[in-house]
This record gives sequence, C-alpha cells and structure tokens, in this order.
Amino acid sequence: MLNVENLIVTVGDREILRGVDLSVGTGEFHVIMGPNGSGKSTLALTIAGHPRYEIKKGRITFNGEDITELPPDERVKRGIMLAFQHPEEVEGVRIMEFLQQVLAEVKGMDMVEAYDRIVETAKELWFKEEDLMRYVNVGFSGGERKRFEILQALLLEPKLLILDEPDSGVDVDSLSVISRKIEELHEKGTAVLLITHYGRILGHLDPSRFRVHVMREGRIVLERGGEFVKEIEEKGFQKIFEECGCNE
Repeated sequence: MLNVENLIVTVGDREILRGVDLSVGTGEFHVIMGPNGSGKSTLALTIAGHPRYEIKKGRITFNGEDITELPPDERVKRGIMLAFQHPEEVEGVRIMEFLQQVLAEVKGMDMVEAYDRIVETAKELWFKEEDLMRYVNVGFSGGERKRFEILQALLLEPKLLILDEPDSGVDVDSLSVISRKIEELHEKGTAVLLITHYGRILGHLDPSRFRVHVMREGRIVLERGGEFVKEIEEKGFQKIFEECGCNE
C-alpha cells in the first residue's frame, strides 16, 4: 500500500533523511523508533506532504500511485491521515464546525448526519457534547489534544494512520484510551505507522501486532518484531547500535 523508496529529504540546507526505504502493507502495523534527531518525525511529516520538507531524491507511492508531489489535502482524500505530535490551536474555529466540514469534504456527509456521528464518537474519547463547542485545541491539555487527534481518525477511518509520538505529554488515563482506539482502528483494517521515542504507548499494545523499525541519523538501520521493544528499553539505543554494528 505505502512504499517509500530511497527517500532523501532536506530542511533548508540540512539533510535529515538519507535514503529511507519503508513498506507498509494494507492493514499492517509498523512502529518507528530511534533517538531524538534520528529523522522519525521528518519521515512522518514527509509522507503526509508537509511543505517544509523537500524531497531531493526518492519517491513515495500509495496504492500504486506516485504521491511524491501530491499536496497534503489530496493525500487526506486518498486515505492518509497524520496525527500531529504538537497539534496547533485554531482560535475562532469550533471543534464541531471543523469536524463537520472535514466529514463533508472527505466522507460526503451532510451536516446533520455528521453532527450525530461526531457526538456519538466523541463520547468514546470522553468529550461531552458541550466540549465540541470549544475552539480547536484552545486551552486543551496534552491528553485532550491527543484524544482529539484520535477522534478525527475514528471519524475519518483512514486507510493509513500516521501517529507522530502519540504518547508525548499524555497522562496515563488518556494513554490507555488512545491505545485502545488505535487497536480498534487497526482491527477494522486501518494500517498504522506509529512514531515513538520512549515507547510508553507500546506497553499498552500487543507486541505481536506490529513490526519495529529503528532509525539512526536519517536511516532505518534495524527491523525486528514487536518483542524487540523490550530489548531497546533494557539496553538503550546506543547499546543496540553497538551490537548490530550500526554505528559504523
């Protein structure tokens, strides 16, 4: 479904990704781990089409279509969704209005149908109906912001959900419900690409569900099964890199 081939990406004069190859099949679950600055978030944002990141070489295909030059909104329409690490506040735009508009554009829902769907789905993530009248992310806690990202995913039911550090700045209770909803989406057929540094969220997920890819200095240097997360937690990235000869 998703194929990233020899991706070289720069921000300004700085090369961040240095030849990344990655394949995510329909309904698969993949995790990207690695130290800070290894290129994890850059990979996520590049796949989503963020204009800040310039692709110097390589290409990205999705369901057989080359989307390397496709703008972000067109990628969303094709079924790619990115849940941001730091969701921005949108002053003056109410959550309900925002979600109704998104569902109209992506799913073709009318406003009444969308309203009912939003209210019911929001309850699963502890949002009351009155919460949906708040401005998008304004005054939200870290947990609320991340739960709102997952709410969007539940409503859109993307073919590919990219999660950029969904466990950062999140309380334990929010982390638990977010993990459950990610698993629900995966069980319904959504492919998942989850970016994490500490791996907190992985403790809430079944390791048999996913593959782990480890990044170092802009490259994917290791791929293992989900059980490899425990080894990373015990040894740390530096020891892992020494043992695999990935420091060379």
